[in-house]
Amino acid sequence: MHDERNSHNPALTELRGRLADGLAQARLNQTQLAGRAQLGRTTVSEALSTKKPVPSAQTVAALACALKLPVPELLELQRTAAEKSGTVTSGGLGRLIGEWEPHDLEVHPAGPGRDASHSDASVVRALPGYVLREHDQVLADAVQAAAAGRRRIVVLVGTSSTGKTRACWEAVQPLADQGWRLWHPFDPTRAQAALEDLCRVAPRTVVWLNEAQHYLGDRTVGEEIASAVHRLLVSPERGPVLVLGTLWPEYAHQYTALPTPGAEDPHSRVRELLSGRTLTVPDTFDVQALAAAAVLAEAGDRLLGDALTRTRDGGRVTQDLAGAPELLRRYEQASPAAKALLEAAMDARRLGVGLHLPQAFLTDAATDYLTDTDYDQLTDDWAEQAFVELAQPVHGKQAPLRSATLRAPRRPPPTPASEAPASPPTGPQSRLADYLEQHGRTARRWLCPPASFWHAAHTHLTQPDDLGFLTRAAEERHRLQWAHYFRHLAASRGSTDALYELAQRRERAGDRDGARLLLRQAADLGSTIALRDLAAMREKAGDREGAEALAYQAADHGTPRALYDLAVIREEAGDREGAELFLRQAAERGNTDVLSSLANLLAEDGNWEGAETLYRQAADHGDTDALDYLAVRREEAGDREDAEALAYQAADHGSTDTLYKLAQRREETGDRDGAELLLRQAVDYGITATAFGQVAMPEVLFRLWPNGLDPDGTPTPPWQPLASTLLNRHVPPDTS
Repeated sequence: MHDERNSHNPALTELRGRLADGLAQARLNQTQLAGRAQLGRTTVSEALSTKKPVPSAQTVAALACALKLPVPELLELQRTAAEKSGTVTSGGLGRLIGEWEPHDLEVHPAGPGRDASHSDASVVRALPGYVLREHDQVLADAVQAAAAGRRRIVVLVGTSSTGKTRACWEAVQPLADQGWRLWHPFDPTRAQAALEDLCRVAPRTVVWLNEAQHYLGDRTVGEEIASAVHRLLVSPERGPVLVLGTLWPEYAHQYTALPTPGAEDPHSRVRELLSGRTLTVPDTFDVQALAAAAVLAEAGDRLLGDALTRTRDGGRVTQDLAGAPELLRRYEQASPAAKALLEAAMDARRLGVGLHLPQAFLTDAATDYLTDTDYDQLTDDWAEQAFVELAQPVHGKQAPLRSATLRAPRRPPPTPASEAPASPPTGPQSRLADYLEQHGRTARRWLCPPASFWHAAHTHLTQPDDLGFLTRAAEERHRLQWAHYFRHLAASRGSTDALYELAQRRERAGDRDGARLLLRQAADLGSTIALRDLAAMREKAGDREGAEALAYQAADHGTPRALYDLAVIREEAGDREGAELFLRQAAERGNTDVLSSLANLLAEDGNWEGAETLYRQAADHGDTDALDYLAVRREEAGDREDAEALAYQAADHGSTDTLYKLAQRREETGDRDGAELLLRQAVDYGITATAFGQVAMPEVLFRLWPNGLDPDGTPTPPWQPLASTLLNRHVPPDTS
């Protein structure tokens, strides 16, 4: 009897009417629409039938996208129709925003909690009043855009306990009234949950990536997670959706920093995802925020009032509320044994060891942090007493060093070609408070851990990533013997980085067979860079068939540069046809960096038309060398307008060399006005005083007007403002 009910549901009638009109305008039948929307034929039929229930939001979004109808409008009709018919379901990831407790989303609690009336009830933890700051308006704009049907992401960047997570919580409250859900991926691990379920995120969902380094910075799947989030944001049928994350500044810098030339780029997808989408949260309240907090305190907010008594001068209100000062006091006033444990934990975290620190490791590491006098006074149960002392909470329900429980790993069984993953650490684990971790990164930055730290780490730590970080830390601190031991231990635990480094050292020592064996082990564990090197070794040894097989294997697993390496070797050997073949294969597998190299080969063979096509493809991917080549070619062909457009495109990607080259050419052909215009544009883009380290920019300016006069003889040269701008960076040539 659904048809009778539909007559009393105007939203459902309009929804189905618009879908039917769209189907007619698209001139499709239901089977064709099902294929285009990637839905089942029955699903499409039921969505359009007046005798069936309200279709799901996912179905409506997919149909609207396939029919090129406005997705947000149809989703709003679907929601209204579902509410009218009483068919709103609780399906989808996460739960309704209103069903979440903010502390379960890792909002720092503040002040002492109080027990609920029943002894077995959960503890009621109050939040202080919220003070709006500048970053909250940016968040509000993103939430408003999501509510209007768009897809948005904002990642808040700030130091520990600055209010990042609380800001996200306050921002999403308007969405709670609209029936939005919130999904916080964390089980069995944050990264695994996100990777497995991001594809299932439904419209009208907030994806909660608090402490996003645990997702985007994961050494194994961080790049895949970034790609999945990107896919979510660019798929119209998946919206509306809002992704919120938080990061410490050091992680944000690590993920967004450009790699050095020739080095691996481990965060390319994360960098692209974060570009233009981060929002800084200041460490302190400014004058306006402090005044607003004071108003709330005077109105009866005891938590804020108490915090303001300690933070009015420095403005570090959120840190105080989260317990940071008390944590610092507890560290500074800890017993010698407890302080030694904290400093060992601080050093472990700043050197790269994971969040969960084995208590056996901390106990053994702590001994050399003690003075002789304090060490002599230790009792048999000193470690147990110290851990109990550090587990006592401070304001904000935080403890300096709290007990932590590891989740049981849930991984698929290893493939025959790989070894089982390292076993998780056993025994009691501890976790250092965030604020003390960050304090340690600053206060102990220039200190090297004592010998007991390195010995305990080698004895107790088992995770390959931990051992890899400690290898680098030991090398940087000239603890080379410990670095040697850690590297070999990491290799024995399955670290592909350690195996690869050992292989490099064997090869430099002339032991090619040993290097090949280690590279094979690393490749079997999933290292594509090891496959790449094995391919190059096979090629140089004359085994072309084996080299090609390994290079294709590496390319198919995400490292098409292996094919580029073979192309270089073939070209050096005079096999230009083979080089071109591998360059094309690398380009087809997504390595756009090789397009210019392939274009160079075609240009050298006189195939200018084919070369220009490839240069344009490379230019579309931001290759400034390709843009430079094309601009010069267009200039030589007399197409000045296209040449300038390409030069401006290169400048937008950070290279002003092309503008400078065009200015030189126009000055040489007597077009001084054109040269001056391009030079002015180059200065506006921030050009340096030299291009390619050859001709000084002011020299061109002086050549335009060699006597320091305007062409009409006036004493003020028109290049004076440009020269003044550049003289701060460069001394002009002598024109006498």
